[in-house]
Amino acid sequence: MAKKKQQRTTNEFELPKDKAATLADQLGGDVLAKLKAAKQEMVADEKAKEEERLAKAAFERKQREKNMSFEELLNQYGDKGSKF
Repeated sequence: MAKKKQQRTTNEFELPKDKAATLADQLGGDVLAKLKAAKQEMVADEKAKEEERLAKAAFERKQREKNMSFEELLNQYGDKGSKF
């Protein structure tokens, strides 16, 4: 006959419902500070890359407009320009 496996119940990983441990509680303070600093660095890098991308796009747009012929500029802007 086959023996039935006994299910072990471990309370090691179970937490009381009123006090659930968060990841911040489980990590040490220094590790949490390093993660926050890394996050701030990543956000700053992304912001710098976005600003650089926008500046590059504006520069390229100006270069294209600079190299347009008079006919292309007239077709694009028409009578929208100022009188002066």
